[in-house]
Amino acid sequence: MNKYPIEQVVPHGHPMILVDELISYTPSSASCSVEIRTDSNFYNSEKKSIPAYVGLEYLAQTIAAYANALKVDEGGEVALGFLVSARNYVSNVAEFSLGTILTTTVTKLFKEDNGLSVFECCIHAGQKNWLRQKSMFMNQKTPVFI
Repeated sequence: MNKYPIEQVVPHGHPMILVDELISYTPSSASCSVEIRTDSNFYNSEKKSIPAYVGLEYLAQTIAAYANALKVDEGGEVALGFLVSARNYVSNVAEFSLGTILTTTVTKLFKEDNGLSVFECCIHAGQKNWLRQKSMFMNQKTPVFI
């Protein structure tokens, strides 16, 4: 595994890069970290937190970091991916609190020849599983809008 700055593998500009670091990746999975700070995008200063639904983007960016790290390893170029669908997005919390360090983990279940991939995803902090996403469908070849 190579160590890439998150800006190299997530094709967004700041402030829309929401994950902090690509912690690890293998041919079938990846993990990123996100620290909830006062300068985090979508931070609510009154509640001192970020809504849990933002976790969907944390997971999508983790998938992007995973796919692009593998591409760069093979000498390829970073590409945009498109979230096609997310199913069973269930969170055990309504918000991610200030100071929390989240770990996002994605595991590729399969990839079609047309570029469509399916991932199982999870967000946790320490031993707490806060969110389990049964499947997210991503496409890196053709934009699909629903």
